[in-house]
Amino acid sequence: MNEFLEQFLIEAKELVTQATDDLLALESRPDDQDQLDSAFRAFHTLKGAAGIIEFAPMGRALHAAEDLLSRARTSEVRLDPPRIGECLTVLDQVVQWLDVIEGTGELPEHAGPEADVIVARFVHAAPSPAPAPGAQQRLQNPDDQWVAKLFAGDSARPAHRQVAVRWRPDSACFFDGGDPLAAVAALPGLMALDISPCKAWPPLEEIDPFACQIEITALAAATLGQARLAFGEAADQVEFLELDGSDQTLPQPARDIIQAQIELLEAPPDSGSAGRLRSAGRVAVNVLRSLGQDQQATSLTKVLGERPDGPALAVALRRLLGTGSPAGPSAQPQLRAETAARSLRVDVDRIDALVRLTGELTVIKNGLDHVAGLAEAGVTPAALGAALRDQQALLGRLVDDLQHSVLSIRVLPLRHVFQRFPRLIRDLSVSLDKPVRLVIAGEATEADKAIVEGLFDPLLHVLRNAVDHGVETATARQAAGKDPQAVIHLRAARQGEHVLVEIEDDGRGIDLDRVRETALKRGVASAEALAAMTPAQTAELVFAPGFSTAKAVSDLSGRGVGMDAARAAVAQMGGRVQLESRPGHGTLVRFVLPFTVMMTRVMTVEAAGQAFGLALDTVVETLKVARDDISTIGSAAAFVHRERTIPLIDLGRALGAGHGPLDKPDATVVVASVAGQRVGLEVDRLGGRMDVMLKPMEGLLAGMAGVAGTTLLGDGRVMLVLELGELLS
Repeated sequence: MNEFLEQFLIEAKELVTQATDDLLALESRPDDQDQLDSAFRAFHTLKGAAGIIEFAPMGRALHAAEDLLSRARTSEVRLDPPRIGECLTVLDQVVQWLDVIEGTGELPEHAGPEADVIVARFVHAAPSPAPAPGAQQRLQNPDDQWVAKLFAGDSARPAHRQVAVRWRPDSACFFDGGDPLAAVAALPGLMALDISPCKAWPPLEEIDPFACQIEITALAAATLGQARLAFGEAADQVEFLELDGSDQTLPQPARDIIQAQIELLEAPPDSGSAGRLRSAGRVAVNVLRSLGQDQQATSLTKVLGERPDGPALAVALRRLLGTGSPAGPSAQPQLRAETAARSLRVDVDRIDALVRLTGELTVIKNGLDHVAGLAEAGVTPAALGAALRDQQALLGRLVDDLQHSVLSIRVLPLRHVFQRFPRLIRDLSVSLDKPVRLVIAGEATEADKAIVEGLFDPLLHVLRNAVDHGVETATARQAAGKDPQAVIHLRAARQGEHVLVEIEDDGRGIDLDRVRETALKRGVASAEALAAMTPAQTAELVFAPGFSTAKAVSDLSGRGVGMDAARAAVAQMGGRVQLESRPGHGTLVRFVLPFTVMMTRVMTVEAAGQAFGLALDTVVETLKVARDDISTIGSAAAFVHRERTIPLIDLGRALGAGHGPLDKPDATVVVASVAGQRVGLEVDRLGGRMDVMLKPMEGLLAGMAGVAGTTLLGDGRVMLVLELGELLS
């Protein structure tokens, strides 16, 4: 991808975020003129950026939304929630296009039909303009000479929803900033174009180059409303003829077959998606060729192209049937994780700090050169050792500062992930008919880039559960004496070397009786175990794999993967999840996360003659346990410590490296906390504490379970840092 497109992607994503925030604010404050102006500017700037990279479909879609916002600024229309939803739909489509550009480095090849669907939505929602004087609205059998001329080319067979236009621009239009050719080029689905002089051309020396003396006729696969919208203010000068061939384009059996292919394409993605895509494309192409519609068949073949695109093919098939995209404000809201950002905007002060540290490194280098000279000069070992210690102390301080400065470059505010959820909550609220308001606090809290990006999935699961399970309907809330509109708080704060993220709702809380009933029914726990559990332990069962209290499976819940996936994702980042529930008053889910995943504090241990690292956050304590105090239970072992039975695992044996020495009277044990449970790890000996820069496993070892990464020890050995949660699962 060239630098030009990379810069466009950065700016476009920022503008999409700004426009989304402005539109959501307008939904609660529709009379906020400043917010409306800001939204309009974002759409206008985004459209201009699309024009710069010559991405016409994106510009056309944005223009439709911009036109609506422009009319709202002049109070011609009121920006109500449905119209805001249409504008948000445009931004959704823009994000999809941006993802394609980021993934391929090129502009989407089949964006035209998608843009046409969006423009059609705005035309459908807009009030019908008064017809131009003398303009014909419908032509069953066009026999006008200028229309027949348009059909003389490849488009001899009328397709569904075509419109023919004839325009004689005003001779002085150039002086008014008009560009007739650009206006015609903006017609969606342009199929044929003819430009001719209004009258016979005069001799060359008599031609006025500043006067427009042409007549433009064009044929487009569009509706009358779409065509009028494309011409804007000049529409009153244009003659429109809408060609009605919808009933003859495709016979009903063919329409049924193509509709079946659309349903095939809309099936949930799986390993067979690529095969379904190719099959649906071939069937549709064969249907069109059997009807003699070779041009439409060729167009579909191009849509399939070298990079098959299911959504683009589905849009093309719907156009054949005269139907629009099913997506819209009422569709089930979906939010997916973004591809990890490949660029960062860094505060200049942080760059200056790195430059300063680089200068200090040069000073240290010169100091080491001086010490090397002393050694060559034969100074006493004591003097040489003192000089080396001084330089080592300076270098140690500088390396620590350099580590913190480098890591600060990767730091991002949580705003980058938080700002994606107001739209989700808004759509869920509409979809489930539950008035919900999201309140965000602490979005300026910073964390490592990997933490910020990794937070999306767990937050998504918890927020969706809060709206679907935790929050009551407006009627139920009123009956309980609550405000009909529920409130969900999304908060973040820095606490030492940790970042706290909390999601709290004011809903019904966790129904512990329902949890016990479900746990017993699904075999998660026995009746005896459930009876012995505290309320807090019972609530923790919602994190069990496959656990769900939903009565039926829906698009949002019921499969029992949400809270389990959230805890697993947080644990993979080195964090933990805490849960608090107040029946009748709400639920609080708290993520406790490390500030960074790059720098990790570990405790070193040795097992079976090899060195390993354990994340210090997981270590509770270390102790010596007498062999006589260790009980054997089948093939397992355990010991009692502080009136608590703790399972004991030989770390060397668990890693397949063999047993340590068994002749010692005491076992050296590290007590660790994994997923809220205590476990003892028997090791040969304990090491020290150290801060390490983790390097992820690569190549054939990438993704190895139980290993968080590797680091180098001072003697050059490679040490594995273990992920106990995965290792012991």
